[in-house]
Amino acid sequence: MNRRAQLSLLLLAGASGAVDALAFTALGTVFAGVMTGNLVLLGVAVGHGPGGTEGVSAPLYALGGYIAGAALTALVCRGVAPRPDWPGRVVACLVGQTVLLAGVAVAGGVLDGRPGAPWRTVLLVVAALAMGGQSAAMVAAGSGAAPTTYFTGTLTTLVTGVADGSGRGPGQLWVAARLLAVVGGAACAVAVHEAAPSWGFAAPAALSAAALGCQKPAHRLRRAVTTIHKNPLQGTHDETH
Repeated sequence: MNRRAQLSLLLLAGASGAVDALAFTALGTVFAGVMTGNLVLLGVAVGHGPGGTEGVSAPLYALGGYIAGAALTALVCRGVAPRPDWPGRVVACLVGQTVLLAGVAVAGGVLDGRPGAPWRTVLLVVAALAMGGQSAAMVAAGSGAAPTTYFTGTLTTLVTGVADGSGRGPGQLWVAARLLAVVGGAACAVAVHEAAPSWGFAAPAALSAAALGCQKPAHRLRRAVTTIHKNPLQGTHDETH
């Protein structure tokens, strides 16, 4: 994996941590990207019986947004051939994610960083939509990328690799850095939200935009569009050369 991809993954991991921290602290005590946590929260709400039905809605909204984002991205990236440099359609999906997060940031600012009940749901769904798109885009990028919204497997691989000696090397430093980036992104987002609520939702969009910038988006998108235009019946192979 090249350094540009590693830097993008680092920044996307920070964005993911920031989004989930804000979702949990300001949008309903749920997650926008960690669906395992939402499934557990859903189970907890159901387990409480009729008195806990109110807690079912937020995890369901987040799950719905995430699934929609992942499905839409999978359709856009269908047939893309993985390569060391992220394909143009993967980059296009990250552009879409950044736009969604920018929309959340603007709305959060207009609402002074403390959205009321209806807006909390809207912002949660949009944030989850962005995270679903990010996750699916990384899957489409194949070996040129890595998970940026779920890290249990990443942590397990890092620990077992260090313990048995099979995973030592520069690559593992990047893996550890991504884990730290999640913590740093979450801490940064919450600190900003506490100090200046109207700017609190800006961190995820800024980190996502920085990750996108590492991928030279204008060049990638222009190449993808040009290739599809020249070969409209072979659009699924637009990233193979």
